[in-house]
Amino acid sequence: MPEPGSKKYDIHRARTRKNIEDQGAASDKGANEEANAKLQESPEWRSRGPRTERGRGPKGERRGE
Repeated sequence: MPEPGSKKYDIHRARTRKNIEDQGAASDKGANEEANAKLQESPEWRSRGPRTERGRGPKGERRGE
């Protein structure tokens, strides 16, 4: 699954933004924010969080351990 910041995510966001602009629903800046918000709502495009132990932060600061 693509995550925010990945190339696939950026391509999909740009296409979504272009569709919003073509519909006249929002200005350039508004279309970008709306496209990003729309993708963040979908579980397919949402970030899954850190994948490694190191990504979770220092051991003393981790929650739930």
